[in-house]
Amino acid sequence: MADGHSHNNHVPVLLSFSAFSRPSSVPVGSGYEVLIQKFLSIYGRQIDLHRKFMIQLYSDEWAQYIDLPKGFLISEKCKLRFVPLETDVTVLGNLIPATTVFFCCDMQERFRPAIKYFGDIISVGQRLLQGARILGIPVIVSEQYPKGLGSTVQEMDLTGARLVFPKTKFSMVLPEAEAALADLPGVRSVVLFGVETHVCIQQTALDLLARGFEVHMVADSTSSRSMMDRML
Repeated sequence: MADGHSHNNHVPVLLSFSAFSRPSSVPVGSGYEVLIQKFLSIYGRQIDLHRKFMIQLYSDEWAQYIDLPKGFLISEKCKLRFVPLETDVTVLGNLIPATTVFFCCDMQERFRPAIKYFGDIISVGQRLLQGARILGIPVIVSEQYPKGLGSTVQEMDLTGARLVFPKTKFSMVLPEAEAALADLPGVRSVVLFGVETHVCIQQTALDLLARGFEVHMVADSTSSRSMMDRML
């Protein structure tokens, strides 16, 4: 690779980002900061500067890109690529029935007297379940400790639900639900509703986001005991 030296003390480098690759050159001895500036000068328009990046170096020895070693300085011709570290933030768009599943969380009898606007969130929940049946969208239903807290309220028609399972943890993302999701390989979006907003709903949403799902929370079909908790 030493034959890569060019006159006036610059070294040829191939800089890649996403689907783009462009030959360029940098001074011998250039380090990380110079390389970052070089990438930005070429690909600045395509790069979202709010994200974290790393530079990788193509290794002939391994026949693939490796993370740039600490203190690395350019001494010979090489191939480098700029890699975003964080995954893209999903842009919430329209729901497509074929790639959507509904999660109904703990809409149980024992919560009726305690949860603000329980009647309202149940009636919206009923419409969601009807819509899911009409559109053929799978529904996964959890019940928090049903032995002690009762089953899902009678107004909610669970006919045809893909899964109704008991839980004693906050999140609905438990092995039973994960197995049901695995049986629906095309699912990208989860429509989430139920109680309580600041505990089980929030924890379920965080767990789903961590697994790469797009989460739509139905504001008028989720609630808590207090309005402060609900708003938070």
